[in-house]
Amino acid sequence: MEDWLSYRLSDLLLFSPRTYYRMFELYHQELWPAQLLVLALVVAIVVLLRRSDAWVDAAIAAFLAACWLWAGIAFHLQRYATINWAARYFAAGFVMQAALLLWSGVVRRQVRFGSRRHTAGASAAVAFAAAVAISPLAGRATERTWSQVELMGLTPDATTLATLALLVTATRASRWLVIVPLAWCLVGGATLWALESPEAWVSIVAGVAGLVAMFRHSRRPRMDHVRQSPSMSS
Repeated sequence: MEDWLSYRLSDLLLFSPRTYYRMFELYHQELWPAQLLVLALVVAIVVLLRRSDAWVDAAIAAFLAACWLWAGIAFHLQRYATINWAARYFAAGFVMQAALLLWSGVVRRQVRFGSRRHTAGASAAVAFAAAVAISPLAGRATERTWSQVELMGLTPDATTLATLALLVTATRASRWLVIVPLAWCLVGGATLWALESPEAWVSIVAGVAGLVAMFRHSRRPRMDHVRQSPSMSS
């Protein structure tokens, strides 16, 4: 028992910080110029958040689903799994999140990202843009070069942060959409903590934001029921 207590989180890692960051660098080199397409996707989402068309929320949910699917397969399964055996399970979680976004946001139309009201849409756009910028800036402020930073739509941490920003500002969303992002905040944050990277705090903040989103969306049905009950009784 004492032997187990002597282990640190970093002792459980199967790779070094240099290997981890080098994986991102090679990943981005192989994908270029896909980063430009991701930038266009981010701009498109910001624009859509300011529109009030009925199809906007489904389109954003579909975009997010594509990002989670790509990060799950292209990053976790095809890259991360080469240095971490658990990445195949991470990939399954990301694919599941993509399916949840498609089912809840596209098929059932149960997600509203604030695009029905001007103020809500503006707040969502600002939060999303800030979340997209945080990951690469935080990475650059630490040990990573620009070729090693995380980008929304291509890598897991950045995609999770941007998704949580949209879910926190959403006027309606299923609380089930927050579970996988919260789980990844825990896993990704623990990995960065073990690597002694200051970026771990970004995952911690994202996790708190996820808890806020889950609390908001779990209470909303009850609040809506309370608002409707007087009219129902009359």
